[in-house]
Amino acid sequence: MCGIIGLVGHPDSQVGSALYDGLLVLQHRGQDAAGIVTSDSSNISHRRANGLVRDVFRLRHIQSLEGSMGIGHVRYPTAGSASASEAQPFYTNSPFGVSLAHNGNLTNPEEIIDSLLERDHRRINTSSDSEALLNLFAAEIQRSINGRRGGLDALSDEDVFRAIRAINDSVEGSYSVVTMITGWGMVAFRDPHGIRPLSIGTCEIDGFTETLVASESVAMKALGFETERDVKPGEAIVVRMDGTRSSRICADLPSHTPCIFEYVYFARPDSRLDGVSVHGARLAMGARLANRIDEEFPDHAIDCVIPVPDSGRIAALELARELGVSYREGFVKNRYIGRTFIMPGQAMRKDSVRKKLNTIRHEFEGRNVLIVDDSIVRGNTSRRIVEMAREAGAKKVYFASAAPPVVHPNVYGIDMPAKHEYVAHNRTSEEVGEAIGADWLIYQKLEDLVESCLGAGDSRLANFDCSCFDGRYVAGRIDQAYLDSLETKRKDSAKA
Repeated sequence: MCGIIGLVGHPDSQVGSALYDGLLVLQHRGQDAAGIVTSDSSNISHRRANGLVRDVFRLRHIQSLEGSMGIGHVRYPTAGSASASEAQPFYTNSPFGVSLAHNGNLTNPEEIIDSLLERDHRRINTSSDSEALLNLFAAEIQRSINGRRGGLDALSDEDVFRAIRAINDSVEGSYSVVTMITGWGMVAFRDPHGIRPLSIGTCEIDGFTETLVASESVAMKALGFETERDVKPGEAIVVRMDGTRSSRICADLPSHTPCIFEYVYFARPDSRLDGVSVHGARLAMGARLANRIDEEFPDHAIDCVIPVPDSGRIAALELARELGVSYREGFVKNRYIGRTFIMPGQAMRKDSVRKKLNTIRHEFEGRNVLIVDDSIVRGNTSRRIVEMAREAGAKKVYFASAAPPVVHPNVYGIDMPAKHEYVAHNRTSEEVGEAIGADWLIYQKLEDLVESCLGAGDSRLANFDCSCFDGRYVAGRIDQAYLDSLETKRKDSAKA
């Protein structure tokens, strides 16, 4: 999971500062590395390195990012390594100078890399699938112009659309992408299933229409842009440096199935993704979970509902309201610790849980408490939270997950662990409850999660990618051999 942003600004503007501000808003999507590439009419400026946005960019770096057009990226590694060489955006000199930032995960990168070497004599320098995607885009642009003379003037929007159609025909997996062709324009495109989010917005400056694309609509608000819409599945949008814009669906049979885990955990609550309010979806998750508790534990004797901050808070608020039970803040979060879900290595995650949360003893002592979290993956964080509640004096500790049991790998850009590392793997809900030390545990039903998201939207979404819950993969040839290979790479011992 990563965050991407791209901006074509007024010809007299310097977009580096705006891109920096946009990446700060998207920081929750990746904490491993950050980067920005900008362009004027003929040159690029860039800065990328490991670390948080505020640490990668100093004032001197932002001031050196010259040009009225640029793209940016915050990285959370799912494919490849976490080395500084794989910080994005990536850049290739030929043709014209192309930069690319990618959110998602390709499921056939080896095929692409082999084809690039054999057909186009392009060698990939890192293990990142994003660099493979960059070189494929560059190679298809080269094929589109087909030896025409005239430099950048020879490149048309039609050439770009043909290149992206070729990408959609050969690439499998998930990809929301923003690319920049130096001195020419910006191109944003999304895979034919729309698995990863991408929004577009505009702002009028002195008669010029600036265009912004970003992983989440919250970036539009932060930068003073009006959110226009979401990029459609299979769609490519071309924005030239003079502000002109064109778009086209570059896939034959697009099917809109965005990743449902965005609404459960990753996205900010003040975002709208594919017409769905993340805040509204999480409220509905809490309400439906409350109905399940009333059905399964009618004599629950819950004294108060306590959320795991921050992503469990909205569902917990509505759950408590529906149950008619007191909502209390019992955990204090250290906001200078990163999101533990996306930290590499089990030892680091365990250590971070101890540093991240403290209890307010008064809210637990002598009470039956229901702790609400967005989801349970490995179970180690949940186990530690239950222990902390008991140490704070709780009589009974119940646990509710706003998402169903995670029992399958996510292959589209979320670095969920090897299947045998899931706490719900080959366990019933009762056994998971015992494993985390809760007096009882309740999960959301998948159909209730889907309805929560559909009901919070104003679009005609038919369904979602729910593969980490139901094992149904909407894109790519995902067979057992692929999953076995993925597990070998993702298990904690391999990361260590």
